[in-house]
Amino acid sequence: MRRPTLDPETLASQLSSASLPPVERWNPPLSGEMNLRIARDGVWRHEDRPIQREALVRLFASILRYDPDGHYYLVTPVEKWRIQVDDAPFLAVRLDAEGTGREQRLLFTTNLDDRVSAGSAHPLMVEYRGPGGEPSPYIHVRGGLRALLSRAVFLELIELGEEQPAANGGRDYGVWSEGEFFSLGQLDDEN
Repeated sequence: MRRPTLDPETLASQLSSASLPPVERWNPPLSGEMNLRIARDGVWRHEDRPIQREALVRLFASILRYDPDGHYYLVTPVEKWRIQVDDAPFLAVRLDAEGTGREQRLLFTTNLDDRVSAGSAHPLMVEYRGPGGEPSPYIHVRGGLRALLSRAVFLELIELGEEQPAANGGRDYGVWSEGEFFSLGQLDDEN
């Protein structure tokens, strides 16, 4: 009798309706490097070609893990494959704001339909690479995985910002979500 096979689309749909696999509890030995790269624009590429099947990308994303060694891995109970990530594995492509001021709630949607609300469990952060460098804004999604905010989403976020006194006596420009203030950057005296 022929055993039924489970295609990636079916597995991905089952995973989306259930909770994500417990990749943080799986500790198989390193199987090697996979020629898989997640570009800064959120496109997943295998052997330098974009993966066209969204269900396959979602499946891979469900078993993605960031380890303390600074590398990303696709992990199953028996395999662990290192992959390359140019910046962040996800891209925040939508922002929905509910309420205003301290009562505001900021909801982000990623390119793979993860939905997170900025707050203590999902902090917003902005990194500046070098003095006067371009901002790289992120939101924590799960585990050690975060999403880079698309330029359009970051511009929307800036529109929602306000000034607040900074701990160092200066002024911060940032946004409120779930009762927390997230700094988008310090203002200098000229602003």
